[in-house]
Amino acid sequence: MGALSQYIHTDADHLTRWLLVFAILSLRYVLMAGGAYLLFYVYKRRAWLHRKIQQKFPDKQHLKYEVMHSFLTFAVFGFMVILGNLMRGQGWVAEYGNFADRPLWYFIGSTVFLLLFHDTYFYWIHRAMHHRKVFMLVHRVHHNSNNPTPLAAFSFHPIEAVLEFSFIPLIHLFVPLHGASFLVLSIAMILFNIMGHLGYETLPTWFVRHWFFKWINTSTNHNMHHKYVSCNYGLYLNVWDRLMGTHHKKYELIFEAVAGRPAPSIQQQESTAEEPMPKQLA
Repeated sequence: MGALSQYIHTDADHLTRWLLVFAILSLRYVLMAGGAYLLFYVYKRRAWLHRKIQQKFPDKQHLKYEVMHSFLTFAVFGFMVILGNLMRGQGWVAEYGNFADRPLWYFIGSTVFLLLFHDTYFYWIHRAMHHRKVFMLVHRVHHNSNNPTPLAAFSFHPIEAVLEFSFIPLIHLFVPLHGASFLVLSIAMILFNIMGHLGYETLPTWFVRHWFFKWINTSTNHNMHHKYVSCNYGLYLNVWDRLMGTHHKKYELIFEAVAGRPAPSIQQQESTAEEPMPKQLA
């Protein structure tokens, strides 16, 4: 998103820039979130049912709700990009456009810092939105998807959309960053966002017991946040959750139960009802 703010022509009028950002974000959402939905919820719905974390499916009305609020989020993001351009015009943005201006180690280090900063920002702003009053006014929109699909990845209240985006102008004020760093961030963010709301676990059972990979969030981790609400607040990592005691104690067990379910035979797949509704994982 920061890369969008940098490379959209600054001489274009605000409406043109807003329309361009809205179109780019919407197309990305349709291709990536929509593609994930078609693959998991339509094409492989029966074959991969054993990997469905909560063994039920939302109705069409709720899917429309997720899509509508996602497009509203992109409209808000468009206005935030315009704000970023205005900040750039005032000389408030710390950035560099030529790789030769900084050593390679700086680019790599600043990109890693950007990802860690975003993960930290996300954890604390996310926990703040779970304050009772804020939750009911703002964050409840996102949590109406208690059994999320990839289409819920950007289903936010407009105020939450502003909060989600605000770390970009914040870090832009203090840390010189290259546009490619924001491109890396953008790719990581949408991949983790879609994975977190996928509703299916695609990783092997050993993942959460590995000394390194256990710190990385999974689809099950964030799905449990939507189901149980007051746990698993992280985006990329679960480091802050573990440090602050908000890591769900049964996360590893539930992950292994989902990831370890046996795949059904072809005969079982063919006999599966069109709208399977097995008992949810407790």
